[in-house]
Amino acid sequence: MYKIRQMALNIKTLGTRALTALVFVSVLLGGLLWNYYSFTIFFFIVSMLGLNEFYKIADKLGAKPYRGIGFVSALIIYLLFVNTFLLGCGVFNFTFLIAILPFLIFAVALFSHRDHPVQNTFYTIGGIIYAVVPFALLNEVVSIVPGGLVAFNPRIILGTILLIWSNDTFAYLGGSLFGKHKMIERISPGKTWEGTFFGFAMTIVSGYIVGKYILQSELALWLILGAAVPVLATTGDLIESMLKRQAGIKDSGNLMPGHGGILDRFDSLIFVSPFLFVIVKLIA
Repeated sequence: MYKIRQMALNIKTLGTRALTALVFVSVLLGGLLWNYYSFTIFFFIVSMLGLNEFYKIADKLGAKPYRGIGFVSALIIYLLFVNTFLLGCGVFNFTFLIAILPFLIFAVALFSHRDHPVQNTFYTIGGIIYAVVPFALLNEVVSIVPGGLVAFNPRIILGTILLIWSNDTFAYLGGSLFGKHKMIERISPGKTWEGTFFGFAMTIVSGYIVGKYILQSELALWLILGAAVPVLATTGDLIESMLKRQAGIKDSGNLMPGHGGILDRFDSLIFVSPFLFVIVKLIA
């Protein structure tokens, strides 16, 4: 009887995870591909939710981030990366604010009555760097077209997400089939070197397929990304695992039943994004 009940529970859990994944993928692809406005609004919402989760993690680590100035600064920084050419206005072209905002946060800490103001300040700024800047940079990547032109081009980010999914899938399969040697057991007990190497090799193959057959764009770019993405995505996953383990939590949030929070779903893209921006800028 216990086994039957356990099986029923597992089926129910699997169904919840599958439905959540379907909704998540649909919203992600819709926001990514529809137009620039849906793209930037989607990732703005993701970045704000991610920042909120980061600040909750900081609370569990004993810090008290300055949420008010943190969210205002995050809003301003994100808007600074919104592509003014596509929006048809230059109202947000005040990039010097990026240099000023961290010092304004320190000024807030100076007059705050909370304990450990330096720690609180660093967590406030760290949350913006970790949860907002990577998604803000995607606004730059999505507007780059090979040849130096500027237009809405979601293909690069779509292909990158496909490579991240490829790495996750093949690393899991490789670890399940061949995994024997733990990678960093104290942070992520399930990751193995065998699974990581299998995911790396198959993602290079996926990069070739994405570049040559799916997106039919510059093959050299996708071979480079095929090699870079698995390394960066795995690192991003491990960094988020390290944060959660130190905070003593399983998931960064409960926004998506069975899948955790925003940081859980986008941990790989968070770490891939800055390097993607640099790679595309250098090659485009």
